[in-house]
Amino acid sequence: FGRALYWAVGDATFTCPFLTFCYSHVILFSFYSSGPRGEALQHGQSGTLPHFLEEPVDAYIVKSNPIKLRCQARPALQIFFKCNGEWVHQSQHSSQEHTDLGTGLKIREVMINVSRQQVEDFHGPEDYWCLCVAWSHLGTSKSRKATVRIAYLRKNFEQDPQGTEVPLNGMIVLHCRPPEGVPVAEVEWLKNEEPLSSDGVIDTRGDHNLIISEARLSDSGNYTCVASNIVAKRRSATATVVVYVNGGWSSWTDWSPCNVRCGRGVQKRSRTCTNPAPLNGGAFCEGMSVQKSTCNTLCPVDGSWGEWSMWTVCSSDCERQRSRECTAPEPKHGGRLCDGVALATDNCTGGLCTQNRKLLHDAKPQGVENSSDVALYSGLAAGVVTVVLLIIAVTLYRRSQSEYGVDVIDSSALTGGFQSFSFKTSRQANPLLINSSMQPDLTVSRTYTSPMCFQDSIDKELMAERSLLDPLPDLKVKGQKTELCFIVSPGVEERAEYHVMSHPQTFPRGLAPDYRGVSVGTTLGRRSKNLFTPQVSLTPSRPVHKATAVFGHAGGRLVVPNTGISLLVPHGAIAEDTTWEMYMIINQQDSSTVSKDEPEIFLSPAVTYGPPGLDLSCPIAMTIAHCAEVAADNWTIRLKRQMQDKWEEVMSVDEESTSCYCLLEAQRCHVLLEHPGRYALVGEPLNQDAAKRLRLAVFGSADTSNSLGFTLRVYCVDDTPHAFQEVAVGERSRGGRLLEEPKMMLFRGNTFSLQVSIQDIPQLLWSIKPFTTCQEFSFSQVWASDQRPLQCAFSLERYSHSSSQLSCKISVRQVKGEEQILQVYTSVVENEKGVVPFFTQSDCTITSQTGSRAFKIPLSIRQRISATFDMSNAKGKDWQLLAQKLRIDRNLCYFACQESPSSVILSLWEAQHQDSGDLDSLASALEEISKIQSSGITSLGCSREEQDSEFAKLG
Repeated sequence: FGRALYWAVGDATFTCPFLTFCYSHVILFSFYSSGPRGEALQHGQSGTLPHFLEEPVDAYIVKSNPIKLRCQARPALQIFFKCNGEWVHQSQHSSQEHTDLGTGLKIREVMINVSRQQVEDFHGPEDYWCLCVAWSHLGTSKSRKATVRIAYLRKNFEQDPQGTEVPLNGMIVLHCRPPEGVPVAEVEWLKNEEPLSSDGVIDTRGDHNLIISEARLSDSGNYTCVASNIVAKRRSATATVVVYVNGGWSSWTDWSPCNVRCGRGVQKRSRTCTNPAPLNGGAFCEGMSVQKSTCNTLCPVDGSWGEWSMWTVCSSDCERQRSRECTAPEPKHGGRLCDGVALATDNCTGGLCTQNRKLLHDAKPQGVENSSDVALYSGLAAGVVTVVLLIIAVTLYRRSQSEYGVDVIDSSALTGGFQSFSFKTSRQANPLLINSSMQPDLTVSRTYTSPMCFQDSIDKELMAERSLLDPLPDLKVKGQKTELCFIVSPGVEERAEYHVMSHPQTFPRGLAPDYRGVSVGTTLGRRSKNLFTPQVSLTPSRPVHKATAVFGHAGGRLVVPNTGISLLVPHGAIAEDTTWEMYMIINQQDSSTVSKDEPEIFLSPAVTYGPPGLDLSCPIAMTIAHCAEVAADNWTIRLKRQMQDKWEEVMSVDEESTSCYCLLEAQRCHVLLEHPGRYALVGEPLNQDAAKRLRLAVFGSADTSNSLGFTLRVYCVDDTPHAFQEVAVGERSRGGRLLEEPKMMLFRGNTFSLQVSIQDIPQLLWSIKPFTTCQEFSFSQVWASDQRPLQCAFSLERYSHSSSQLSCKISVRQVKGEEQILQVYTSVVENEKGVVPFFTQSDCTITSQTGSRAFKIPLSIRQRISATFDMSNAKGKDWQLLAQKLRIDRNLCYFACQESPSSVILSLWEAQHQDSGDLDSLASALEEISKIQSSGITSLGCSREEQDSEFAKLG
């Protein structure tokens, strides 16, 4: 009955669940007390209140999806939810019941759904909440309150991070306040779309701010604040952070030498804004990059003779003497010594001297006095005629010898010098033990050394004549040629000063000086060879680089100025009594690739030397500048010769050959050749790391059509003197100024293009033509250029005439490669005095030097060295040891095939050291050899004292 009443009452009173359960509780309690024991055990042991195994938890409603709240308790007769102080109707409950197998107690579980609408309709002082109430026969238990909230995340950040520019090592602070949301959004930072990791330098505070206490260059980038919760993810505006570096001046360079050799001149020093260089918009260095100062150089004073002294008393030899001194004035500061003799001798008896202590006229009989007078005067007349003829003969002989430059015994006339020095100390040792540190007595004489850009006014006149620039075929000329007399001025600086005395007739015999524009043929020697020199077609828009000179048995040097191209003709290479007019021409290539089917490119200009039928007895040395980066083994470099419009391989610089020799250096290659022709260095890249050097230069000039305009021209050319000279010549013709020292960059064969852009233009003072701030050269234009300068121009315009200063940066970079920055800081109204010079030395047009003065090693010493080292000894070939010590011991089989290996080795050394003129390496090598083979080298064809004297000069 009690059970029936329970269900009846319970089913009839849904609207009052609490009262229903009060009744049922009373009834059940009575029934339990009076009924069977097993019936009561269904509801648990006595003294046990409901215990919650699971309580409702806080929840969020996402969008319109309802959430479930769950309760579980034991023992429990019934469980109901109560939300916001009101009971949830039983129909909204979902319950289930099962028995705990361990204890046998009933476990009841109840769930309800809470919708978004329910939460939104609730208006109370606190959040929407629910709890569970569980009943047992002993009483009730309540669970914890669980809140239900509607989750959301606003779209707009309360504070977005702001971009900033900070100096290097400055502090970066980026503020971020995420949008309002439930639950509260979590924040993370992105840098360049990648999650930002804290590495101990970056601090992300609890207030979501990003702090970097010491900014690094790598901290530059785009930063984004990201806020997210269970509803959505929001991104803030992107903040760009730029870490810039303000420019700093480097140390001043040393003062340059005075730009004049005599009198008042100018010297300068410079510094660059590279310590550090401005970066990422950093400020350019304030102040001037070049300082100039006046300087005074003492002018040379040529010596002059003083008055003759009185004649001395007649000696027993019937001679008297008088003397004079070179003191009116004395030679000073490199001036020339007096010409002529300091001591004069004269017969003091008028030609009548003593014979057996008696006068000649006393010894003669009286009867023949008149006839003896006639004989006397006849003899005197004959003697005078003989002396005159002898003087004429000697003069003609010396002129002939001077014309052909044959001076096999002169060991003092040397470029840079072997003057007859008087040393303060002497060495008594092996003649090959050379002390390179021994200094000459500078009170006696001093020497200069010089690069091959020598000053020679007569050659300037010769090179100005087209008649000597363009060979004329089938022209026979004998004997007569240009006579150059070089006198080395004393000095101690490493610079040469040449004075030229020209012969009155400076053209080959048979040519008039006014034959301008007419081609001149090969100048033939006394054997009168008739050869044909092929004409070279010239491109009118490009300058011709050419040199011509006449060489004889004494040899000499031929130079194409400011191109890095030269030719050394050793002494004896041309037969005696023979002269050749030799020439060198830099040929302009139509393409920089050797052929369409091969990946090879030109690394040097194509150089032709001739004439074609040149007869040589030993190799000549050609020096060619190249632009390959040979520090790494990324190239296969070959020497090629053009034969009938086709380039054929002569040899690879890494291989050995008996027909040719190549000595490859970082910026040039020295080649020993025996056959005239057109030669060039070509390279085949082995991988994408192969690189060639580019020289970058920026020139500027005012816009002639616009008084406010200024044009910047950026050149990217192969890093060879010849390529840059073309740029310099072109810019001179248009009045351009070099605004920054040229720089070098490596351009790699990775197929990526070259980009040139202008940056940091003062926006308030200057404007630039739209869409021209960044320009690009394709890879093929740069990699396989036809030796023509690549140029791009930036047209700028200032807003007013008062804006005379221009500062900006030119960035030249290869995509996925190197980058160089050219700093431009100039005045647009600057005159020529402030222009950066095109070349480190003044432009020269002197192309040749003949005879012994063209060589660093005096001929007499060279001949003795060759004679000694060409001989064999018990320890092997001495010339091999000489090559090893001079670091040119590769491809020794080539030298072994030569008639005089040592002479060829010394010719190669001459070509290698033509600019520095430094004999230390040769002196050191001979000294080492003398220590190694002191017993094998005993003589140089002279006495020990003479050897010491000769090699003391070399030391």
